[in-house]
Amino acid sequence: MEVSQSLLIAGALLVAWSSALAQADRQMRIRFWNLTAQTVTSMFLAPAGSESYGPDQCKNEQGRVAPDERLRITGIGPGRYDVKLQDQTGRECVVRGIEIKAGTLFRIAERDLNECR
Repeated sequence: MEVSQSLLIAGALLVAWSSALAQADRQMRIRFWNLTAQTVTSMFLAPAGSESYGPDQCKNEQGRVAPDERLRITGIGPGRYDVKLQDQTGRECVVRGIEIKAGTLFRIAERDLNECR
């Protein structure tokens, strides 16, 4: 009887631990919402004020983000970032100082694209 109680307790602890990990993952999940008029074909993030851009976030999923679609962001934590993106027309833009919070999505709209070439 003691062995089965120990297994039951261990199972309950495992379920609780798994649930806590899943909740922590949901809280850290960061997503981008493309509210521009074009499909974004590449997107890089750097700590605000730096030129230390990380990998192309569009490669996390389909390689592009159509207007009104969302993209999973990986490899960063909460903070302020500069975002460099390129769209399907070849336009390259930098949006500076975007605040990214854990468990949320951040948006970039056409009106945010002031620094483009």
